[in-house]
Amino acid sequence: MQEHDAQSEKQNQMKPAPTLLDRTFHAGITLKGIGGVLETIGGILLWFISPAAMSQTVKLLFLQELARNPDGFFSTHVVKESSKFANMDPTFASLYLLSHGLTKVALVICLWMNKLWAYPLTILVFAGFCVYQIHRYMHTHAISLVLLTIFDIFLIYLTWREYLEQKQYRERNEKK
Repeated sequence: MQEHDAQSEKQNQMKPAPTLLDRTFHAGITLKGIGGVLETIGGILLWFISPAAMSQTVKLLFLQELARNPDGFFSTHVVKESSKFANMDPTFASLYLLSHGLTKVALVICLWMNKLWAYPLTILVFAGFCVYQIHRYMHTHAISLVLLTIFDIFLIYLTWREYLEQKQYRERNEKK
């Protein structure tokens, strides 16, 4: 009988099975983490390699693809964007990518570890990213910034939802 009571107590403390929104939240923050790692790598590369040399490398990598399909969306877009880097200040771009990437990676790790304080901080940081992306959109009119902002707003909603769920779960378990 005591074994059955212990098992019931353990089941009451267990978290319910993840819903589609829970899985979407974890997939979304994983994508943010991967993006953060890539931004960090890009920031490190920009720190050591000049933007002009990086732009030339990208053009060389896509040369064969452009010869085969000169109107290909992905390859022409990547080469066009890399050309913009050729004249940038590498210090600002490198520091921006490093800080942006490392911030995302740190927040994602804390979210995966269920650190309760990380949820509101993530919401605040991603909201800041949204404001900056909207500001950049006003100057560039890049549709990618609109899509990224929509993704970030959806992730903010999922983070808020997960925060409330985690908080409620912990309060329930503290009472027992």
